[in-house]
Amino acid sequence: MKRLAGTAVIGIGNEFRRDDGVGWATVALLREREARRPLPSGTEFAQSDGDPGRLIALWEDKALTLVVDACFPPAARPGRTHRRCTDPGGMPHPAAAGRQSTHGLGLAEALRLADSLGRGPGRLIVYAVEGADRSLGTGLTPAVAAAVPHLARRIEEDVRKHDERTRRTRLERGSPLV
Repeated sequence: MKRLAGTAVIGIGNEFRRDDGVGWATVALLREREARRPLPSGTEFAQSDGDPGRLIALWEDKALTLVVDACFPPAARPGRTHRRCTDPGGMPHPAAAGRQSTHGLGLAEALRLADSLGRGPGRLIVYAVEGADRSLGTGLTPAVAAAVPHLARRIEEDVRKHDERTRRTRLERGSPLV
């Protein structure tokens, strides 16, 4: 059984595709806030373009992985955030054909590949933020930008709760499937 430790917070996206940069913006804010109010040791922040190989390297051997990505459903309410939590080996359903993503392969496909290679994350929490604009350009739309501080607080709470639960159940950081 693989030993899992630490936490990865990964923002997926492209800062040059407007609201698709919400993952990167959230990680940037979390890094700023970390200086004032540190998260538990072993918490790492990363920005990713969503490439499956790079994602696998970021979450491999982590007890907890939090992913932030934009989504663009047909009837989007910009800034609305969805939270999905899975245990080790659990995977989100793949997106339907013709999905509205700026990534060639989606997170579900990266998770499926990682699972088949035995390199998936431990516990996974995915935050999907509904976006309005994925055209070329920088800067989030106002509704999506307004969601980022609240999202950062929720992620900080998730990381702290996981750390508390780990300590309360007396599982060591290097224990399997913390």
